[in-house]
Amino acid sequence: MTPFSRNSVPDAASEANASRIFLVAPPGLEAALAEEAAALGLPPVAVQPGGVSIAGDWPEILRANLWLRGASAVLLRLARFRAGHLSELDKRARKISWEEALRPDRPVRIEAVCKRSRIYHSGAAVERVETALRDRLGVEIRADAALRVLVRIERDVCEISVDASGEPLHKRGFKQQTAKAPLRETLAAPMLRLCGYRGSEPVVDPMCGAGTFPIEAAEIALGLAPGRARRFAFEDLAGFDPAAWDALKAKAAARPQPAGRPRMRGADRDAGAVAAARANAERAGVGEVCDFAEQPVSALERPDGPPGLLIVNPPYGERIGGAKRLQPLYAAFGAVARERFSGWRVGLITSEDALARATGLPFEPPGAPIPHGGLRIRLHRTGPLD
Repeated sequence: MTPFSRNSVPDAASEANASRIFLVAPPGLEAALAEEAAALGLPPVAVQPGGVSIAGDWPEILRANLWLRGASAVLLRLARFRAGHLSELDKRARKISWEEALRPDRPVRIEAVCKRSRIYHSGAAVERVETALRDRLGVEIRADAALRVLVRIERDVCEISVDASGEPLHKRGFKQQTAKAPLRETLAAPMLRLCGYRGSEPVVDPMCGAGTFPIEAAEIALGLAPGRARRFAFEDLAGFDPAAWDALKAKAAARPQPAGRPRMRGADRDAGAVAAARANAERAGVGEVCDFAEQPVSALERPDGPPGLLIVNPPYGERIGGAKRLQPLYAAFGAVARERFSGWRVGLITSEDALARATGLPFEPPGAPIPHGGLRIRLHRTGPLD
């Protein structure tokens, strides 16, 4: 298997040589992704705004795409250099060993972002890199190509990467039906982790929508790889070894199921959402450990067995209803949690701190704000309830 060059350009920074892979994280969840990557055996080199750098090559690229739940994408860093002028960008781009990552018979598209740099025109940056790539490799440049080459120029430092994932990693192929204001799996998974969930306890979501939290929790409990049923962009890169990829997936599929699997429960007052959740759970292969019910929050009962995690992503106000009129809903949820879920931990996601306070629950200081559909949401957590 051909490795990616460790020294794509003469003056590439030493940090770039050590960390060839960048795991993209939703802003505010970088630390959670670094923890997950380390648990998977992918030690982070650096936690940065927007993601985590790790060292590695093809084995780490494959494992990261197959197993990481909190990453939005896996990028291969081809080069990092200073470029204060377009002529310098052109010169450096021509020295990149493009053929070590890209195939001449696979079209690509170039995307660029320029921030606080003397090269400020992203279109001009795209043109220079396109020309360099075409001259070096003869590859076809197409606006609709699935393979993306990403150019980021910030403070006159240029990083050039290839997106090894393709479609965003939350698109796993199972959640084909959604409800209102859906939460992406790549947000749900790190929030479960931040709430202390590792797969050995029950999870209940009384406003489950299309079932993201119960399904994600069930997959973690069953040890299922999130990327087990989709295709990735790295399958079209130079050096890709189909046999190694098939072996990795086969090993993941052969993992023994843990004993004493906890059950996950979801509920929603919307019958359509409940039907969508059930269908999504069946497609994901976790229908046997997930229960869904059509009911309001007030009807929620504590399941038999040990305590676990009660997690909810209620309406925030901006999308579905005004924050003030949602206060009774949050208060009802808080009352149910306090009265019926002693010993359970609670996680609540909202864009309005006042709505979290309306629950009357003993939340710890909220987490960092996280962009979500034009809003900025926070995770509020409790310890075990009295």
